[in-house]
Amino acid sequence: MKKNIICWFEIYVKDIHRARDFYASVLSEKINEVVETPGGAGIPALKMASFATGKDSSIVSGALIEMEGTKAGDEKVVNTIVYFPTDDCIASEKKVAAAGGKILKSKFPVDAPGYCSLCLDTEGNPIGFFSWM
Repeated sequence: MKKNIICWFEIYVKDIHRARDFYASVLSEKINEVVETPGGAGIPALKMASFATGKDSSIVSGALIEMEGTKAGDEKVVNTIVYFPTDDCIASEKKVAAAGGKILKSKFPVDAPGYCSLCLDTEGNPIGFFSWM
């Protein structure tokens, strides 16, 4: 079986509950409840809300993480961008704006016939959307 090159991602956030509401609204997907894990042995405590995928190992999943020592988004510096699939980049942009995010670059062609949109979540993290149309 061919595996995804990526199996997990983490999006570092300043406010886990605000970020969870944002992603649930924009992606129209269930995001698991926030789980708090105590720190210890030099590892800080963290709050995590994972994207709900079940046990299907062919699906790439990840989590929103609020943890001391991590840096949530910075509009001036782009480090990593997670792209989410969509049927319509413009519709996803409208959801981003309605949920309190920002559109950085509206729908643009990337490789015929693909399109992308670049946005910021409520935490200042860049995110992208990809569609075939």
